[in-house]
Amino acid sequence: MTTHPSYQVIKKSKNIAMSRGIYIIANDRVTEQAIALVNSIRLYDPDTPITLIPYDHQYQAIAKLLSESYGVKLYPDLELVERLSQKVSSIFGKRFFARPNQYRKQACWFGEFDEFLYIDTDIVVFEKIIDNLNYLADADFLCCDYQHKQGIRYVFTPKVQKKGIFQESELQDIFNGGFWASKKHLFSEQDLYETFAECAKHPDYFDFSEKTSDQPIFNYMILKCIQRRINLVRLPEQRAGNWAGSPHFQRQENVLIDPNLNQQLKYLHWAGIRIEPGCPYWDIWQYYRHLNLPSNS
Repeated sequence: MTTHPSYQVIKKSKNIAMSRGIYIIANDRVTEQAIALVNSIRLYDPDTPITLIPYDHQYQAIAKLLSESYGVKLYPDLELVERLSQKVSSIFGKRFFARPNQYRKQACWFGEFDEFLYIDTDIVVFEKIIDNLNYLADADFLCCDYQHKQGIRYVFTPKVQKKGIFQESELQDIFNGGFWASKKHLFSEQDLYETFAECAKHPDYFDFSEKTSDQPIFNYMILKCIQRRINLVRLPEQRAGNWAGSPHFQRQENVLIDPNLNQQLKYLHWAGIRIEPGCPYWDIWQYYRHLNLPSNS
């Protein structure tokens, strides 16, 4: 894969100011989660631009609310978002994925930000989260999770190991697709479609047993095509995890601490967990949901 020429221009010219921003993907059904996420972002960072990528056609209410209350902008090229969605369906078939619209997040590569952070709505953050993009000075893709500790489960089947598709060291870079950062134009649309088509020829490489949608294909794409990757939890100084299924985190005011490391979490992710009364860290989620009006209750 060749790197898009405009990316080369951005890297070489020190006089061009790099724009940074955050992408989220949502529709009206996840309004409560989107409010909690954006409240947490804005508590620590009132200024970084946030752009909403519509998950489907039912997004008008959440787009209006986030725009009026938080200055969140709608992704400017909705035709591209729809084109991505249709292309995924045509390549894989309409019944291949449990949630094919998750692939709309791939619009991040073509948006307005030179460097960007993507965040799922089942997350709240505990710091000025955009500052983590400073790590992109030495990498082209960033994540921050312990997905790799589960081995290849939920991402690949043992066939990728048997066939030598990836080295074992590369499989240590498996990541969760809910929180990641990168740079504009590392992929062209055609690059994406060619990679999707390659994956569609080998469905036996991917583990969809837990109805993950974009994560297996997205991991394949990043591990194959981006060499300079960094996972913050794998840096020499050990980092706290972030999964809400981890029971040992402790609340300290309105953030969570990993007492084993005496370290604050960067964010909390309810991946695979329904956010509702009685779920792990429900009190933390409620705090950020009701931190500011509006309230839809």
